[in-house]
Amino acid sequence: MTTTPILLVEDDPEIRAPLADFLEGKGYRVHQAASAEAALQLLTQHSVELALLDVMLPGMDGLELCRRLRASDGPRIIMLTALAEATDKVIGLELGADDYVAKPFDLRELLARIRAALRRPASAAPESATAAAAATAAASAAGRDAPAELSMQFSGYTFFPYRRFVRSPSGVRIPLTGAETDLLLVFCQHARQILSREALIGLTRGKNFPIAARSVDLVVSRLRRKLAGERANEDTIRTIRADGYAFQPDVVFN
Repeated sequence: MTTTPILLVEDDPEIRAPLADFLEGKGYRVHQAASAEAALQLLTQHSVELALLDVMLPGMDGLELCRRLRASDGPRIIMLTALAEATDKVIGLELGADDYVAKPFDLRELLARIRAALRRPASAAPESATAAAAATAAASAAGRDAPAELSMQFSGYTFFPYRRFVRSPSGVRIPLTGAETDLLLVFCQHARQILSREALIGLTRGKNFPIAARSVDLVVSRLRRKLAGERANEDTIRTIRADGYAFQPDVVFN
C-alpha cells in the first residue's frame, strides 16, 4: 500500500522526531526539515501532498514559506504555532494555509485535521491570482511584523516569543530554541503558579504527546542557564520538590 507523503518543518528535534514517529505510525511517509530553507531544498527532490509548517523557524519563517509554497501551487498546508495570535492566524490563512493548529495540540486532533485537509481537492486551495494579491495586501495592511512584536517583560528581561529570543537587562540578545520558547511562554502565562511536569508537557506539546517528563527538566535547566547570566542570585524558575516548577517574577505583557 502506498503511503501518503507529507512534509514536517520544525526546527526543534524534541518536537519533530516524536511527531514524525506518530505520523509514520499512522501510515504517512514523513519528510522532515529543520528550516524553511531545508524544506525548499527537500521539495526539489520529493513530492508531498501536505506540509505541516511551524510558524516560528530560524531564518525564513513559516508564514513566508507558506506564501512561497502556495505561490508555486504547492501542497496543502497546515500551520503549527505556539502563539494563538488572531493576527498571526488570519495572515497564515490569507497567505493560503488550509488550516491552522495552535500548540499545544492533541495528536488525535492534529491527525483529524490532516485527514480532513487531504480529503479536500487540491483545487480547493484558496489562492486565485486575485486572492493572492489580496493576501499580500492584507498581510501588509495588518502589519506582518505585528505578531513578532508581542513581548513580555520580567526582571529586566524582555521576551519576544515570536522571534524566539530574550533581551537581557543590559541589551544582550539571548537566542532560544523552539522548546525553550514554548516553555518560557507557558511560564510567563502562568507566573507564580506551581506547574507539574505533566502539566508543562500538556501546555507546551498537547495531551498524549510522547515527551518524557525528564525532557522538561532538561529544558528548564537550559533556560535557567540562559537567564542566570546577569542575575545569578535570582532563582527565576523555582523547583517545587515533588510538585514541579514555578516561575517567580511578575510578568508584564506588551
